[in-house]
Formats: sequence, C-alpha cells, structure tokens
Amino acid sequence: MAQINAFFKMLNDLGGSDLHLSSGSQPMLRIRGDLQRVKFKELDNRELQDMLYEITPEPKIKEFEECGDVDFGFEIPGLARYRVNFFRQLHGISAVFRQIPSTVLSLDDLSMPDILKELTMLPKGLVLVTGPTGSGKSTTLAAMIDYANRKRKDHIVTIEDPVEFVHTPVNCLINQREIGRDTKSFKAALRGALREDPDIILVGEMRDYETIALALEAAETGHLVLSTLHTISAPKTVDRIIEVFPEEMQAQVRASFADSLKAIISQTLFKRVDKPTRVAAQEILIGVPAVRNLIRENKNHQLPSVLQTGRHHGMQTLDDEIEKLLRHGMISSEDAYRNATEKNRFASGVGMNTLSDLG
Repeated sequence: MAQINAFFKMLNDLGGSDLHLSSGSQPMLRIRGDLQRVKFKELDNRELQDMLYEITPEPKIKEFEECGDVDFGFEIPGLARYRVNFFRQLHGISAVFRQIPSTVLSLDDLSMPDILKELTMLPKGLVLVTGPTGSGKSTTLAAMIDYANRKRKDHIVTIEDPVEFVHTPVNCLINQREIGRDTKSFKAALRGALREDPDIILVGEMRDYETIALALEAAETGHLVLSTLHTISAPKTVDRIIEVFPEEMQAQVRASFADSLKAIISQTLFKRVDKPTRVAAQEILIGVPAVRNLIRENKNHQLPSVLQTGRHHGMQTLDDEIEKLLRHGMISSEDAYRNATEKNRFASGVGMNTLSDLG
C-alpha cells in the first residue's frame, strides 16, 4: 500500500474535500471549507516527492519535471477518486488532492431547483454553471449529467481535465474523455465531438476563446452544451464570455452567445450552522427573449433587473436565496453578509466594524 494512502483515508473518514501536502509544512485537510493541520511532522521536499511519485504515472512525472505543475486524475478502488495538482513553490514540491465522491448525488439530493431538470432535458443550447473555485460546480454538473443519463436516450460526451465523476451508463451512451490521456486539448476534443454524433457535450471548463467559439458552434448546431467558468455572478459571466474575444469579433460573438444561451447558474457554497455540511445558493439567469436582447444590444448592466423580475421564468437572485437560507437557520448572518451582492440588505445582522465590510 502506498504511504500516502493513510492521508486519503483520514480525509475520507473526516468528511474533508481536499488534502494539501506541501514541502516545509505539515499536511492539511480542508473540512467544511476550513483548512486544518494534521498532527504530523513537516514534510521534507525529497520525502514528499518520493511519496507523490509512488502514485504518479510516468508521463505525468515527466510533464511535471518539465513544466513545474501538472494535473491528473487518481483513484483508490473502494475509497475515492481524486483530482490532483502538483506544483513547485519556494520550499519544493506541493500537491493538492480534491476528493471526488464515488457516488454521483442527484439534483434532488443536492436540493437543486427544479428548473435544472428542465434545462437538462433541452435539445440544444448552452447552459453554464459558474462560481469560484470550490463552489461545487462539478458536483452540480455531474448531477445534471446523471439526470440526463436516467431520463434521456442519447449520446453524452464529456471532455474533462481530468475526468472527475465517473458515470455508469443507464439509458444513455456516455463517453468520458480526459485531456492529455484521450485527447490533446479541449479545442481538439470539441472539434472531434462534432463528428461523434453527440446529443449532450460537457466541457469541463471554457478556458480560451477558441474553446468558447467551438462550444457556441456546438450549441447552435443542435447540441446541448454544459460547461463551467470561474465567475461570481450571471451578469459577470456574460461579460467574461464576450471580453475573452478580440474586440473585432465581439459583436458577432455577442449575437451568437445570445442565440445559444439557455441559462447561467452562478453558485456559492455556504457552511451550514445547523449540521456539519455545506449548502449551495444559486443565482439563475434564464435565456428568455428579454435576456437575449440585452446581450445582443450590449446592455449587460440591465441584466440584474431582469433577474429580479424573472422569477416566473425560473430565475432567482443570489441575495434572495441567501435570505431564504438565513431565514431557515441554515447559514450564519456573517456568511450571508460576506457573500451578498447588496450587503446593506444583510447589514443589520452583523457588526459593521470588521474587515469583511470591505468585501
């Protein structure tokens, strides 16, 4: 058994999400969003490198030594699967392991709004799940793929770096492709996917304008495309999609994006105060005609107003969902205030003399 497995077992037993191993530091676990030190000696660079290389495929070791960082997937049968990143820092090698649950939680398990089920059944278009790192985007997308797998009879292609949740085909054919192992890049995989008769394409992350352009093309040509971006709100997601393109292309992209957009789900995770787990709050923007027209006419600043008045279309604002969680006693007033868009709405529940007021 690999020496590192003891840390994975500890992470699993304590219900943590991430294992941090860093030269010059004690091991640390992220539990319910907070990092906690493990009672263990500080890790020596050589000792840690030997421990990590014991579980690392040779091609990934070579890539790491050439580039200074690397991503890959790793699995311990019967325990869990992990998304792995190695990187070099001042004191030597470091690694982060994100634990991927072996069971895909359903949309109902995650208490997601019913509109997500409707979006998963669409024949074509673009659905984006956004949020900061660690906000549960991959978990939400996996639940949507799982729902499609059970309710549709189609071909699902996922393009991931690395593959995270592993899906067992139920009513759909599912092909999961990993960047670096099965294909060279998101761009190459997306080009290939258009010739593979897919109905649903999951793009793990839209990182550059070429990938975004191909995703938009796929959404416009009869495919349902699901993907993620690291943005903190639905309106900012629209800005980010457009701004990643050269200025001379932005008008065309704005029209293409408006035509293909079905929804943006912007997600924030909160630590629950009533039980030892976390809960998500979502801002949901639906691509109704009013939204598409605002995007097309470059009036993104008016999108928050549409969000506030579009509840009958399935839309919801982040602040409304935060208020609901707070009212039900699920999150703290401090967390509500810290993550709210309009902080004055939640200011009465917290003191106003802390650094969090600057956020």
